[in-house]
Amino acid sequence: MAVLKKIKASTLMETLIATVLVVVTFLLASMILNNLVSDAVTSNTMAIDTHLIELQYLQQHQKLEMPYTERFQNWSISVERLEEHNQPRIVFEATDLDRHKTIRKTYNAIY
Repeated sequence: MAVLKKIKASTLMETLIATVLVVVTFLLASMILNNLVSDAVTSNTMAIDTHLIELQYLQQHQKLEMPYTERFQNWSISVERLEEHNQPRIVFEATDLDRHKTIRKTYNAIY
């Protein structure tokens, strides 16, 4: 008959503590990743930036009547001609109606 060697092993308590530590670490990592992804989705302004560039193009080619207002998706857009420091400027302003975030771009007026 063969003699079995005794193998050292961890106790049940050590195994449970290690499992709890791994689970807690996984939960923290998943909550951090969830927060990062949700912030990236809510702060994405690529669509409105593209639309403002399109409106700037239309204004430069005199296809946009001033003052101009519009609703684009969930944004309120206004385009105005202002006089700043004796120079005419065109102000493009977009405000998110839910988060009250405002994007404002100012350009020199081209006649």
